Amino acid sequence: MSQSSQTQDYVDFFRHCSPYINAHRGKTFVLMLDGDALAADNFPNIVHDIALLNTLGVRLVLVHGARPQIETRLAERGIRSRLHHHLRVTDEATLACVKEAAGSLRADIEALFSMGLPNSPMHGGRFRLCGGNFVTAKPLGVVDGVDYCHTGEVRRVDSAALQRLLDDGAIVLLSNLGYSPTGEVFNLSVEDVAARVAISLQADKLICFGEEPGITTRRGERQSELLTRSAERLLRHYLESLDDPQQSPRNELSRQLTAITQACHGGVDRGHLISYRQDGALLMELYTREGAGTMILKESYEQVRQAHIEDVGGILELIQPLEESGVLVRRSRERLENEIERFTLVERDGAIIGCAALYPFDDGSAELACVAVHPDYRGGERGDALLCALEARAREQGLSRLFVLTTRTAHWFRERGFVEVGREHLPDGRQALYNLQRNSKVFEKPL
Repeated sequence: MSQSSQTQDYVDFFRHCSPYINAHRGKTFVLMLDGDALAADNFPNIVHDIALLNTLGVRLVLVHGARPQIETRLAERGIRSRLHHHLRVTDEATLACVKEAAGSLRADIEALFSMGLPNSPMHGGRFRLCGGNFVTAKPLGVVDGVDYCHTGEVRRVDSAALQRLLDDGAIVLLSNLGYSPTGEVFNLSVEDVAARVAISLQADKLICFGEEPGITTRRGERQSELLTRSAERLLRHYLESLDDPQQSPRNELSRQLTAITQACHGGVDRGHLISYRQDGALLMELYTREGAGTMILKESYEQVRQAHIEDVGGILELIQPLEESGVLVRRSRERLENEIERFTLVERDGAIIGCAALYPFDDGSAELACVAVHPDYRGGERGDALLCALEARAREQGLSRLFVLTTRTAHWFRERGFVEVGREHLPDGRQALYNLQRNSKVFEKPL
């Protein structure tokens, strides 16, 4: 590859990243890294990427675990590791190993964030990590006759204090330790801490680092998106497959899904599963269209879906006022019935509040037509959701560009990457149908 080609690729990458940079600036992300992620060879690169996110204006909370590091210390001291209901039973001797592991990991993480050598990616940056007793814990107590001793669960998160640190530009670092008003220290599960912190902050994302790059299908293909109900179903199937769901150890994915689904039910919009082994996975997941893991979306009473023949009446009701005002070209019921498979809808509580259609042509282009959102629901990014769905549909069909004809909404399309072109850019078949009386402007967008 020539130097000029490499330079152009670099420029193109930066330009394609800019919408995501703007979208994530000022947002709050909680990152969950268990002890395996911290021990991975790629962890220093993850630190560099986290520092870059901080530089780009993302508000970050890091929650780390220490399971393998605790196991190592227990083995060195000849202490038997005890689990009950997937949780460690933490007696006095075990608690000493837990505190030692957590403290050592914290020092290592702080050292990595303090790097600033001229040949390092963090040169010139000053990254402040702040931690403290922000997580109040309570003991689990006795379950099935087993005393968990110093194993606890999150009771409360001091979200106001965390917000002040985030407002000041600091990266918050939390461990699997919690503290009680009586001055005790409790060993918590990193999943419980991460989920509760994300909920208390009403974070925009909870991002979990695991060994695998998200969830894969039976054919080994990565699933880029998953709804929470599907994630819960996957988790339920896994638990049912265990010989003893109460005593068998939980795998990494099930722990991550538990944290993310809990966070989504608590108000967090999205969770992400990415690999700590893949260099740059965090940046790819957040700043590229393709991503690098699996995004888990909170359930919504609104959905974007393919239209069916039963939707014709609802579409007609939606577009009729726009047809009467001249914004849209009139469509008969018969035409809608014949072309219904080309429509994508936004449905809210059973009512159609948005629609758009995609008409492909032989030259690799497609017309985006009949874009409409009910007046009561404009301004909520529903048009963007429709456009995103139709762009994805066009790519699946191998199409290379979209075009649209409009008389009233030119600025909306310009703001979303469409560029005005002449009528001669239309496919031959569409040029023949161009209505000179409407004098619509033509806009196109490469895919």
